[in-house]
Amino acid sequence: MKIGPYILKNNLVLAPMAGVTDRPFRQLCKKMGAGLAVSEMISSNSLLWGSEKTKRRANHDGETEPRSVQIAGADAELLAKAAQYNADNGAQVIDINMGCPAKKICNVMAGSALLKNEKLVGQILEAVVKAVEVPVTLKIRTGWDKAHRNAVRIAQIAELAGIQALAVHGRTRACGYSGEAEYETIAAIKAIINIPVIANGDIRSPEKAKYVLDYTGADAIMIGRAAMGSPWIFREIEHYLKTGEKLPPPSLFEIREILLAHLDNLYEFYGEYTGVRMARKHLSWYSKGQKHGARFRDTVNRVESSAEQIKLTQVFFARLADAGVQLQTNKPQLLPIH
Repeated sequence: MKIGPYILKNNLVLAPMAGVTDRPFRQLCKKMGAGLAVSEMISSNSLLWGSEKTKRRANHDGETEPRSVQIAGADAELLAKAAQYNADNGAQVIDINMGCPAKKICNVMAGSALLKNEKLVGQILEAVVKAVEVPVTLKIRTGWDKAHRNAVRIAQIAELAGIQALAVHGRTRACGYSGEAEYETIAAIKAIINIPVIANGDIRSPEKAKYVLDYTGADAIMIGRAAMGSPWIFREIEHYLKTGEKLPPPSLFEIREILLAHLDNLYEFYGEYTGVRMARKHLSWYSKGQKHGARFRDTVNRVESSAEQIKLTQVFFARLADAGVQLQTNKPQLLPIH
């Protein structure tokens, strides 16, 4: 899998997810086998670039290359400036968001709302590609709704504009995250364009990853919700694609060590106050479906210090070990992918 001058170690990509794919999570997923991890989206509104939230989203210190930053907006000139700003600040790949279905994004005609205006799509892509020397990629859905699936035309526009890789979520904006993702449109896109195509949507297991790659002919797959609470899914998929065999699930001890290291990274990255609050969602995902998980979440989400979170987490895992419990892994998640 190649994007511009960058050869990825494999064809597995962590999807950009608002509030999830911060630097600590990107680092973890890359360590667990992801070949590329895309940042949370950064607004093209320059008034927000100086905010702490935006600075953190664009922070790639110590991250494995290539560093991919997603930008969002609806104005070609502003998006071009955002691309330049992020490239000047360390982004090695610029990803354009035309896939987010969130109302607050679509209401300003950004995200997947752009798919309704193919002319504007072309203007935006050409402006961003022209503005930077780093490769530009694009994330889309199959269309605005099922009656207007125009992803094949968007893909052709993208290739002509100089986009160097295209990720496609197999749902329309109207579908949100309901129902099952469809892969026919992704296969049709792959059959008609020559740039790398990345298939996205409902890939939650090694077997499903292989099925999607075989069915669509895509060059890579993108994992989003399935990585939340189960970042080791990347190594499991990579092993299965290489050998046809499934890796044994991680041990209880390994999962505890992965989680504790993730928590430490969050505290260091965000500081005590925000780090504790950011950690809560991850603690919930790791404990989802586990014995006494609901009680653990109810308790750990009330504490205000990192020391208390760490202590409660250690106690939770010790109780699971004493009970001889094997954690349930690769659980389907419900939060949105952008």
